[in-house]
Amino acid sequence: MNQSKNDLSSLLKMCTSMLIFGTIGIFRRYIPLSSSSLAMIRGIAGALFLFLVASLRKRTDIPLSRKAVISFVISGCFIGFNWMFLFEAYRYTSVGIATLCYYMQPMIMILLSPIIFHEKLTWKKVICAIAAVIGMYLVSGGTSGENDLKGILYGLAAACLYAGVVIFNKKAPKADAYQKTMIQLFSAGMVLVPYILLSKGIPSFALNAMEWGLLVTVCLVHTGLAYMLYFSAMEGLKAQTIAVMGYIDPVSALFLSALILGESLTLSALCGAVLIIASALIAELSDH
Repeated sequence: MNQSKNDLSSLLKMCTSMLIFGTIGIFRRYIPLSSSSLAMIRGIAGALFLFLVASLRKRTDIPLSRKAVISFVISGCFIGFNWMFLFEAYRYTSVGIATLCYYMQPMIMILLSPIIFHEKLTWKKVICAIAAVIGMYLVSGGTSGENDLKGILYGLAAACLYAGVVIFNKKAPKADAYQKTMIQLFSAGMVLVPYILLSKGIPSFALNAMEWGLLVTVCLVHTGLAYMLYFSAMEGLKAQTIAVMGYIDPVSALFLSALILGESLTLSALCGAVLIIASALIAELSDH
């Protein structure tokens, strides 16, 4: 992307999509479905929503190579289990802490890049990785109880799976963003179907009106609309701006979970949060 300047409309779209992503943990708290069932429904419904949007924009008939389709299907499977672990993290620990664990993903990529992509590991990135690990230690030290530890581990597992998504996306051929995301979201939902049937049987959807409303919001707003805004915004923004604005998600998740759910961070955990977000941001900006 070689944008010379940022478009105001694109900035607003990107900001809106990040704020939407930042609230998904709050919505998940009030939806009494298993994490695997919620991730399955989110993926399939989100893919259908994007298919409708892409059809209206006449972006469904762009040819894709077989290699691209296979890459997007595999990365979509990673996304499905990534969502499942992230939703589990929201169940066991605070939304803020689960989100911070998830944002260890850039540090995981820094450590894997020399092995997978043969990229040079600079001192700047090493220092960022060490700072993030210290931040993670401070965050985990600011929690108490077995459930918090489970939530942290689920959050880190989600981060590892998302690193897998990034790896496959980097190796995949270039493709239309809408088509790529439709395949990934549909694969994310479908890969969980056999897992759910084998481990839990046919899920029950005995939800009340409010819970159905929250579920529809997660599927259409947090998935379909948010991804549509995100990809639409990318066309009018510089790469560095996209990297910076991506961190509206964890910051908004921390503040909104404190405001709406009454969650709080200890001073130690707050310092850890600053270290994780700052080190991830600096490391990502060094690539642009």
